[in-house]
Formats: sequence, structure tokens, C-alpha cells
Amino acid sequence: MGEGKSSLLVIDVQLGPLWGTYKKDETFSVIQKMIVKAERENVPVFYIQFEGPKGDLLARGTQFWQFAPGITPREQDIVIYKRAADSFYQTELQEELQKRGVTHLVVVGVRTEFCIDTTCRAALSQGFDVTLVEDGHTTVDGVYTAEQIINLHNSTLRGVKTPEHQIAIVKADKVIF
Repeated sequence: MGEGKSSLLVIDVQLGPLWGTYKKDETFSVIQKMIVKAERENVPVFYIQFEGPKGDLLARGTQFWQFAPGITPREQDIVIYKRAADSFYQTELQEELQKRGVTHLVVVGVRTEFCIDTTCRAALSQGFDVTLVEDGHTTVDGVYTAEQIINLHNSTLRGVKTPEHQIAIVKADKVIF
């Protein structure tokens, strides 16, 4: 890991998905710091934006579909619209990463057990190494508390790999692009 070119994936940091999440402000601050670090190091930043069907709370253009205040993609950043938990599913993400020679994804964002987990696992199958920022993703309480969900995924994803690629779980202040 750490070989090749890195990119930052900022997944679903939108008003709807972020609402009511565990340690929202702390996690949002970590996400913003990772964006600044990526920009400073000229690392490509991909913003993944979930959109629901017409009439849905997260339909394109609705209030809750918008990026959270403080998340503003620059002109050179890439915004990918998705309609599933997997950021690669029926999107141009794979193609855009390949165009830029990216082999390593650093992942932050919202809803740990859905879009974060699914995208990290899918990235391995697509041939990427992944670093999930341990303190850079969050969710809401469900069957388990959000804290339990986050801890479980940080622990479980650490062991997910293919013969060629793996997922590393690293605190934001230790991430190397």
C-alpha cells in the first residue's frame, strides 16, 4: 500500500445523509482537514453525491441533496452522482480514476455501514488499495449504536483484502497520500 497515485473520495457529505449522525461536528472537521490536506498535496479529490429518484428527499436539487455547508468542490475536483451504496455502480468513477492513474483511494464520508462499507469493498474488486480514515466516517444509530457500527466496520474492514489489494484503517493524522 502507499505505492502508486492516491485520490481522496468524499462520500455523501450532504445535508440529508449527514443529519443526525454520531459525532457529526468532529467527523465533519476531520473530513474538511482531509480535503485541505489532499488539495495541498495536489491529490485528486472526488466528491460522491447520492441522489434519490424524483420526489425523494435526496432527489437532485433538493435541500437535503446539497453538499453540507463547508463542502465546496473546486473546478478541478470531480463530482460523481450515484444512485446506489456502491460508488462504482453505474457511475463513471472507475473510468475517471483510471484516467488519472489512481491506484489508491483514501475514503471519508457518511453512513458507515452503507456507502462507506460498500464502496471500500467494491474498490478492492475494482483493483484499488483503500485507506479508510478511521475517524473520518460516521452514521446514525440503528439496530446498534452508531459508535458500535463505526467500531465494528473499522475492525472488520481492516481484515478485508484480495491477494493483490487491501483495506487499511488509519486515523486522519496518520494518513499518507
